[in-house]
Amino acid sequence: MIFVGDGALLRRAVAHAAAQGHSVDLVCSADPQDATAGGAPHLHLPAAEADAPAEAIAPADVNAHADALADTCTDGIVWSLNNRRIFRAPLLSRGLRILNVHNGLLPRHRGLPSVAVLFALLNGEREYGATLHEVDAGIDTGRVLAVRRFPVAPDARHFQVMLHGVRACQALFEESLPAVAAGAPPGPPPAPAGPSAYHGTRALARLVAHRDHPAYARATDLGPFAAHAPELAAAIAAVTGSHAGHCPSPGSSYSL
Repeated sequence: MIFVGDGALLRRAVAHAAAQGHSVDLVCSADPQDATAGGAPHLHLPAAEADAPAEAIAPADVNAHADALADTCTDGIVWSLNNRRIFRAPLLSRGLRILNVHNGLLPRHRGLPSVAVLFALLNGEREYGATLHEVDAGIDTGRVLAVRRFPVAPDARHFQVMLHGVRACQALFEESLPAVAAGAPPGPPPAPAGPSAYHGTRALARLVAHRDHPAYARATDLGPFAAHAPELAAAIAAVTGSHAGHCPSPGSSYSL
C-alpha cells in the first residue's frame, strides 16, 4: 500500500500499517521522515496549496507519478491522510483503490477541515467526526465507507474540535485497515451527513459577516493549530486586526 499526505497523522498511519505487517510500498509527502517508521521508499511531493487550480499537472504533482505509483503498489491500495493534494485522471485511471480519511463528516464538511470546523461552530453544529471515503474526480465526493462521530460541546473551541477530529481520523484508519487490506467493507454503509457543503479558502470571505456572532471567539480560537492553517489565521487577523490564533498556553503544541 501507498500513503500520500503530510505530518504526524500520516506518520502514525504508516507506522501502524507497518507494525500490523502490511507492506508499505511508498510514502509520498513533503518530508522524507514520514517514511522512516514504515521503512519505505519516499517520494518527495511539496505540500499543496488550498484551492490550487486544476489546469496543469506539474512534475511535483502526485498525478505526474501515476505510472510509478501503479507499478509500485503491491496491493492496489492508496491511503490519503492529512492530504491537500487533489487526485486527478492520470492517477484515478490506473485501477488503484484510493481512500481518503477526512477530518469532517461528509458531505457536510467537504474541503479544508480548518474551515469546516470554523463554520460548524458558527452554525451551532453539535456533531463532528471523521470519514473514510473512496476518492473520485471530485473533492470529498466519493462513496462514504465508514465514519467516526463525536459530540461537540456547547463551549467547544476551534482547536479542541480539530484535535478531536485528528484523533478520530487516526482511530478510523486503524479500525478500517484490516477490512480494507482484506478487500472487505469496513462496516455497514453509514448514512451520509448532509446537506452537502464545500469549505475552501474562498468561504473565508464570508468571515467578516460573522464578526459579531456569539460563537465567533470560540470558532476562531485556533490555538496550536494556527501554524497548520495559515489561510484561516490570516483571514481571522484581517477581520480582528490582530494576531490570529489566540496564543496557546505555554508548552502547548500539536503537530498534524
